[in-house]
Amino acid sequence: MTYDALVIAAHPDDAESQMGGTLAKLADRGQHILLIDLTDGEPTELAPGIRAREAAEAARILGVDRLTLGLRDRLLADTTEVRLQVAKLLREHRPRWVYGTGEACVHPDHAAVVGITRAAVFLARLGQWERVPGGEQLSASDPWIVQRLFFPHCKMEPPWAEFAFAVDVTAAYDRKRRAIRCYRSIFRAQDDRLVALYEAEDQYYGRLLGVQYAEIFRSAAPLLVEDPSVFLPASQG
Repeated sequence: MTYDALVIAAHPDDAESQMGGTLAKLADRGQHILLIDLTDGEPTELAPGIRAREAAEAARILGVDRLTLGLRDRLLADTTEVRLQVAKLLREHRPRWVYGTGEACVHPDHAAVVGITRAAVFLARLGQWERVPGGEQLSASDPWIVQRLFFPHCKMEPPWAEFAFAVDVTAAYDRKRRAIRCYRSIFRAQDDRLVALYEAEDQYYGRLLGVQYAEIFRSAAPLLVEDPSVFLPASQG
């Protein structure tokens, strides 16, 4: 099945916390989106398998599909094998856009996703894999060129002073909250410090731009538009 966009994340809940409002808005506009969790996020404080059910419910709330590769949480590494696995998924699902994890250093799994995603997007576009030892995963599929590679801000990292664009997610924010709250295996039901920090960041960037909530993104390449009137007004002009 083809998708408009693929989101590559280390764990279930990463995509929701980083860009859950944007995902809900895109789904409402008819985009078909696949979340790819490289690990299953286990172990948690609850029984095995609960986080998978939480992830499925969060995806349902946001209106997206979800796939888990089942790699090792806490031990995720940017290896050739994983890069090729993700490149194969890009060729299979043929997305126009890919979202990865923004620059990260706090959690080693998040840091690994940055390199994995960039490399997979590049490798997916190359041909003649039958001539490359170890390239069997891609030798039977056609090259695919992703139009845009974007990176949402990882909430565990320090705030970004500069970013390429922001999405007003005010109208979709209740769905983002509900999706994050699905993860009872990692977040407390009430007064969770991490969830409060996540929301505070989205409020900060929203107010910076004159709205209630916003999610920020960086771009792998400069942005290009045909018509500059597509930009919404900002408080500082």
